[in-house]
Amino acid sequence: MNAASDPIDLSERLRPRILPRPRDAALYARAQREGLSELQARILAGRLKGFEGELSPLISPSLRHLAHPEKLVDARRAAERIAQAVVDGEHIGILTDYDVDGITSHVVIRRTLVELFGVPEARLHSLIGHRIHDGYGISLPLVERTLALAPRPRLVITADCGSSDEPRIARLAAEGIDVVVSDHHALPVEGPPPSAHAVVNPTRDDCAYPDPTIAGCMVAWLVMSLTRSVLVEWGVLPEATPKLSPWLSYVALGTVADCVSLGGSPANRAVVTHGLALINRMEAACWRAMAERLGADSVPFDAETLGFQMGPRINARSRLDDPYAALHFMLAEQDHVASRYLDVLDQDNQSRKAIEADMAEEARALALPALAADEPAVVVYLESGHPGVQGIVASRLVQAYGRPALVLTPAAAPGMLTGSGRSIEGLHLRDALQRTFELAPEALPRFGGHRGAAGVGVPVERLDAFKAAFLTAVGEQLGEAELFPRILTDGELAPHQLSLATLDELQALGPYGREFDPPLFQGEFLVERLRPVGADGTHLMLELSSGAASLKAIWFRALTPGEMPTFGVGDRLRCAFKLNRNRWRGRESLQLMVEHAEALTQG
Repeated sequence: MNAASDPIDLSERLRPRILPRPRDAALYARAQREGLSELQARILAGRLKGFEGELSPLISPSLRHLAHPEKLVDARRAAERIAQAVVDGEHIGILTDYDVDGITSHVVIRRTLVELFGVPEARLHSLIGHRIHDGYGISLPLVERTLALAPRPRLVITADCGSSDEPRIARLAAEGIDVVVSDHHALPVEGPPPSAHAVVNPTRDDCAYPDPTIAGCMVAWLVMSLTRSVLVEWGVLPEATPKLSPWLSYVALGTVADCVSLGGSPANRAVVTHGLALINRMEAACWRAMAERLGADSVPFDAETLGFQMGPRINARSRLDDPYAALHFMLAEQDHVASRYLDVLDQDNQSRKAIEADMAEEARALALPALAADEPAVVVYLESGHPGVQGIVASRLVQAYGRPALVLTPAAAPGMLTGSGRSIEGLHLRDALQRTFELAPEALPRFGGHRGAAGVGVPVERLDAFKAAFLTAVGEQLGEAELFPRILTDGELAPHQLSLATLDELQALGPYGREFDPPLFQGEFLVERLRPVGADGTHLMLELSSGAASLKAIWFRALTPGEMPTFGVGDRLRCAFKLNRNRWRGRESLQLMVEHAEALTQG
C-alpha cells in the first residue's frame, strides 16, 4: 500500500487545520491610516488582498456608488423594447430561474410592471422552470409552454438566465417573440446569443459596467429602472412616478442568497445594506411572516438571516418541487397568506435536509478512493440521488476535504447525468469546465456557472472520460498546491476583546458574505462545563474560560447522534470561533459560536 492510500496518512491529510488568514500588509496599514481600528484593519486585510481602490465605498456602503444602468451594454435597447411593450399593451412573459436570485428577479420585474407601469396582471405570464422536469434556464419545455399560451406574449424578459440558451431563443424568435435577456452568468465562448433582441449581462467582454459581480436580480432591477426612465422620457409616465428603490429589499435577499461577492464590490455591499434597512421596516408580509416564524429575538434581520434562514427555505421549494409557492410567498399582500406559503417552504426545507443528510453520507463513502489517490477534485455519481440537492452536497464535500467537488445524479433526459460543483480559493470552476470541454467535448455537452459554482450535463457513457478530463483541468489550475480542509481565522483576541463592544466594532464593517467572510478567531480555552443539546443531541453547549473571563459557547453539529465528545471538563481546547449576540427575553449577552475545536491537554 503506498503512502497516498495509507489510512493513517489519509486521516492526517483530511484533518482540518486552523490557520491564520493571509493578510495584505499594505492594505492593513492603509486601513489604519484611514481611521479604522487595528481589528477592523485586520479583517479588511484578510479579505481584500490586492485591493487598491477606495475603501470608503466598501466600509460605508451607499447607493450613490451604483453605476448608471446605461453603462450596461444593451440596457437602453432592452429598456426601450420593454417600454414599447408597455405602451402597445403587449402580453409579456417573465422567465426566470427557480432559485432565490431568479425568484427575487421575478418579483422585481412583475411588481414594477404592475405597480409602477400599470400593466394589467392579465397581460403577464410567469414562466419559471421546474428544476427536475424542465431544467435550468430557457429550457425546451419552457419554450413549448410559452408557445402554447393564448394569447402568446410578444416579448419575453429573462432574469438570472438566458446567456447560454441561443437554440431556444432562436426558436422563440422564429415564432415572432422578442427575447430580452438579463443575466449575470458567464457567457459561452462564442458570445451573447445572437437571436436575442438584447442581452444585458455585466460579464460581457464589451460591457463597460464597472462591477461584473452583481447578481441577476440586480441586473433585472437596473434594466427595469432604466425602463422607468425611458417611459418618463417618452411622456408615458409622469416624472413623479416612484423609483424602484423599495424593491432593493428583494435585491438584497437575492444578492446574499446567490453568493455573489460581498468583498470588493461597492454595488453589492450597497444594495445589501440598503435592502436590509428596508426589510427591517417589516412593511411586506413576507418579511413579517419570516420574523414571526424565527421569533422576536431574530429581529433585526442581517445578511446571515437572509443567507441561512430565508434563502434555504426558498431554494428548497425549487430544489424539490414547483417554485411558484416561493413566488407567491414573496408577493403575498396579507400576513396569513404569506404564513401559509411559508409553511409549504418550511416543509420542503425539512425534506431537503433529510435528503441532503442521506446523500452526503453516500457521497463521503464514494469519495474515499479519490481522496486515497490524492486526486485534485472529488467527483461522485449518486445513482439514486436527488438532483435538487447536488450543490449543497458538493459544498459539504468541499468543507470536509478542502478540494473542489462535483456531485452528479441521473437527469430527466434518458442517458444523461446532471451535476453541480463547488470550488475552492485558487480554482475558477467555470474555466476548469471550459478546459474540460476542450479536452473532451463529447463528454460535456452542457455546462455553465462562475468561479465558485457551476452546473454540468454529462452523458452516462462518457462519465469516465468527463472525470479524467475534469481532473486534468483542475490539476492544471491548482498545480502542486497541497489540498486539505482549511479553517482560516483572523488571529487571536485579547481577553478584554471578548465583548459585545468588539462585536459592534466588527458589525460596523458588514455586510458579510461570499469573499467577505464573517470574522473568525482562534484561541485556547479551559472547558468548565459541557452538555449535548438539541433534539438528537448533536449540538454541544459549553462554558469556557479564558483568563478571568467565563464565556458561554455553542458548537452546532459537533457530535453524531449518541456519541459524546472526545474531551471533557478540565481539558484545554484550541477553538476557531465567531462572536455572536445572544438575545433572550430582551437581554443581550456575548456567546461564542464554535466552528471547530481540538483538545490540547486532557484534564
